[in-house]
Amino acid sequence: MLEKKWWHEKAAYQIYPKSFYDTNGDGIGDLKGVISKLDYLKDLGIDIIWLSPIYCSPLADQGYDISDYYDIDPRFGTMEDMDELLKEAKSRNMYIVMDLVVNHCSDEHEWFKKACEDPDGEYGKYFYIADAKDYKLPNNWRSYFGGPVWDLLPGHTDKYYMHVFHKKQPDLNWENPKLREEIYKMINWWLDRGVAGFRIDAIMNIKKPNIYTSYPADRDDRLASIDNMLHDAEGIDDFLHEMKTETFEKHQAFTVGEVFTDRPDALEAFIGNNGHFSSMFDFAETIAGKSDDGWYKCKPVVWGEEYKKAAFGTQKRLGDIGFISNIIENHDEPRGVSRFLPDYAQNPTGTKMLGTISVLLRGIPFIYQGQEIGMQNAVWNTVDEYNDINTIDQYHTARDAGLTDKEALEACSRLSRDNARTPMQWNTRENAGFTTGTPWLKVNDNYTEINVETQDTDPDSVLNYYRKLIALRKSPAYKEVFAYGEFLPVYQNTSSVMAYYRKTENQRILITANFGKEAVSLTLEYPVKQILLSNMASAEHSLPSNDIITLNSCEVLVFELETL
Repeated sequence: MLEKKWWHEKAAYQIYPKSFYDTNGDGIGDLKGVISKLDYLKDLGIDIIWLSPIYCSPLADQGYDISDYYDIDPRFGTMEDMDELLKEAKSRNMYIVMDLVVNHCSDEHEWFKKACEDPDGEYGKYFYIADAKDYKLPNNWRSYFGGPVWDLLPGHTDKYYMHVFHKKQPDLNWENPKLREEIYKMINWWLDRGVAGFRIDAIMNIKKPNIYTSYPADRDDRLASIDNMLHDAEGIDDFLHEMKTETFEKHQAFTVGEVFTDRPDALEAFIGNNGHFSSMFDFAETIAGKSDDGWYKCKPVVWGEEYKKAAFGTQKRLGDIGFISNIIENHDEPRGVSRFLPDYAQNPTGTKMLGTISVLLRGIPFIYQGQEIGMQNAVWNTVDEYNDINTIDQYHTARDAGLTDKEALEACSRLSRDNARTPMQWNTRENAGFTTGTPWLKVNDNYTEINVETQDTDPDSVLNYYRKLIALRKSPAYKEVFAYGEFLPVYQNTSSVMAYYRKTENQRILITANFGKEAVSLTLEYPVKQILLSNMASAEHSLPSNDIITLNSCEVLVFELETL
């Protein structure tokens, strides 16, 4: 039996602070900007706000390289600003969740500096440091951002250090109990300060197999995918259980893990009643079509059987085990409208359809900033316009594989993380109202058509639809069925339809969407009580006089049915 928790009926929203709202004109979003938009988020129906990293950082990987876990980066504000955000959120019954990045830190962190001074000393044991014998690498693992996971330790020619991400992100050695103690102390410090919980970054990487283990090379660089390491590592549950009991459990904190694993027991182990986290993200749609060779070989995943299989797969396995967190996009993914919808559906109607299918699934809906207005991928003209290190690496991977500049740029344009990091589009004024200065990353050219101000007063806008959608999910009459009701896929043999029931003993809701170009008719299995939501304001749907409904192209309808 699933134990009910305070966060089960909530809606969450991810803020990428650097791109959200800038109040001081330096081109970078800040905490005061977040504070100024709390009422906007409250009106949207948001309860939980996840902030991407705001700690001190040289920003080699946009804040996921932390140089001081106990302070706010001056670019974003001060600790006083953070305390004000916590206070203002609490006054609105909202919860602030921070990013917990503990697989690695920055090479500018004091721990790493001391490790460089004395690799064999106390702080050298906080990291993975190996002897550079004849400059032979300890293993042939390929980092997530390309190249070996090993680099020479700064100031030394006889030592390597490990970084499974960027070379400025040295991996922390979780095998060291002293390091774990330091991490737990930091987590508790933030929870005591009023943070409601954490989104936990790249957590599967904290456990490594023997670091002298190499794998068969899978590219011309003679390196092997880091996925081999993840697959072979054993014993991570001990670390995660210890972290939970030493920190999260004591504060009833909400935690959501970034978990990539093919373990058959993953759902029970990570989000069951005694799981390591409160929830974890379902990345099934975002990894569909992936290729280990690089983005240039990734297959587009538009709505169809593959998307349906990905979107519904975890739901069907989940049952009553625990709570998943559902996303369409985040700071590491391109915009969902551009990625998943066919060309004819990349409009307000299709955007509403995509949102409805996701938000009403079982689990916690996580809205990424700009999703609620239907923000789309930007147009990237040259590789020089990108800021993201992963995108730049993928561009060169494609070029090395023989693609032309145009082809490599096109592959990156589809999947670049920078698509999600372009500034939030608030209005039609210069820089989309994000900043009075020069934005750190270019603004999407379509901001004059897609922005908050224009949509706020348009009753048929994507923004107002999302407000209605989230309100329906949280409404007193339906919050029980949407939070705890069964997920039951239906009409699976109709190729252009994605549909499912949410069902309790007393209620049955049908969510059905037609992502095809042509209208489709469906025979209802149960009588209709009422239509709860439609994404087509012009469609004069009345209750069906018989058991047949017709869905137009890109139409989504939410019915309350008789339970019989």
